[in-house]
Amino acid sequence: MQFFERELEQRSGARIEVDVYFSGVLGTERELMDMVTTGALQGTRGAFFADANPRYTIFMMPFLVQDWEQARRLMYSNFTSEINAGAAANGFHIPASGISQGFRAHTNNVRPIASPDDLRGLKMRVPPQEVYLLTAQAFGSNPQDIPYSEAYQAIRTGVVDGQDNAPSNIWDYKVHEVQKYLTITNYATGPDPMIVNLAWYERLPPDLQEVFDQVSVETIRFSDDMNQQSEQDYIARLSQVLETTIVDAQGLEEFAELASPVYEHFIDEGVFSRDDVDRARRIARGDDQDPVPD
Repeated sequence: MQFFERELEQRSGARIEVDVYFSGVLGTERELMDMVTTGALQGTRGAFFADANPRYTIFMMPFLVQDWEQARRLMYSNFTSEINAGAAANGFHIPASGISQGFRAHTNNVRPIASPDDLRGLKMRVPPQEVYLLTAQAFGSNPQDIPYSEAYQAIRTGVVDGQDNAPSNIWDYKVHEVQKYLTITNYATGPDPMIVNLAWYERLPPDLQEVFDQVSVETIRFSDDMNQQSEQDYIARLSQVLETTIVDAQGLEEFAELASPVYEHFIDEGVFSRDDVDRARRIARGDDQDPVPD
């Protein structure tokens, strides 16, 4: 976001001034999203992207993609551009979407996790999003909806046995200090859209809209570069202090089979369709010639 600030101010000839706030100084993610909705804040990046378009949920589905290459191929496709554009109906402009920090990994204090049987019954902190709650239930754990800022204390005091998040968050929030075991499944990632108040964006003259969108795309892809390059480094750091299990192909297949009801739930709710899932997977694998937007 420092890159975004510098580049947008320079390329707009200082016609757009950017102030970037970190570490929740303006409020929680929920509060920031509400401020963007009302126009009190021009933009944010955070967990409440479903307010902009519920179809973003598809990017959080378990085992939708297998690795960073597949995730980036899908995220930079016309499929995602269509979902970005759909946010306009709810008052948001999404100039670019990326990948939210990386693939989620599990930690816990009870035992190593190599298969769903090992996860069954564990009290696991999950984000306040339905897809992760349902996924945790499908895997057999006992999910607890707790803000991540409270995860460290909840684990330390035994309120929960563990959690899952991107390795960078596990390290940066010092969760590794109160856990014993790390499990790598790459079971899910999530979207990272740049969420902007549509009315504010539409008041910009066309030349500034073009600059704003261009810098936003470059910012999100720069963010993805940083997160992809650092993920293995974070896993290596965590593995120095936590007993680490990389789940094998059989274990991953068992987890993926259990995830099927999560897809059915959102398809039945009309959040996305079975065709959407099939198309997303074809694009991710490179089987669908879905042109990447400029």
